[in-house]
Amino acid sequence: MLSFESRFWDLNKSARLGGVDEAGRGALAGPVVAAAVVMAPETAGQLYSKTLSELTDSKQLSAVRREFFFQILTSEDGVEIGIGIVENTEIDRVNILNATHLAMKQSVENLPYGLPRHVFVDGLPVRGLPCDSTAIVKGDDKSFLIAAASIIAKVTRDRIMADMDTRFPQYGFAKHKGYSTSGHLKALCEYGACPIHRTTYAPVASAAQQTFF
Repeated sequence: MLSFESRFWDLNKSARLGGVDEAGRGALAGPVVAAAVVMAPETAGQLYSKTLSELTDSKQLSAVRREFFFQILTSEDGVEIGIGIVENTEIDRVNILNATHLAMKQSVENLPYGLPRHVFVDGLPVRGLPCDSTAIVKGDDKSFLIAAASIIAKVTRDRIMADMDTRFPQYGFAKHKGYSTSGHLKALCEYGACPIHRTTYAPVASAAQQTFF
């Protein structure tokens, strides 16, 4: 999981390196959330050899395990974290690809100690990042820093959706996080769309015709 990072650090010993990933791209409701995580080589090596040795793509982990890793990452002094959040209204306005790229850009810009020299990004190349980047397909399963970013993005978004569940309990957001489950689709048919639904997505566009919000 540190092979990409190690190759970069071998050539750029003093450079700050980050990983970037997103959560919520495929959901019917809620924001898309991106996270950027920066660590020094020593910090990454220590964490990977100890408490984060089983860190991987957040989608492969249980919610309990994701929360465990999230607590470690957010409490470690040597871990820099930046978050980017693009709401559903902006997703509808600019489309999900552009919104995802914007959230990733925001996450890098929101790192507490300024821009890193380089970031690894999960998936395909991202336009508009404020620093040099390398896209790694399935990077959350190959890069330690991207995997760390995937945990931060996923847990952050899950908490947002749990909060949305208290505002709109009829949709079950705490359970499915806004994704297209049978229960979510059934609630859409019954109640129509609510203010955090993405109205440009086909199932929501149909349900929006009967919204009461």
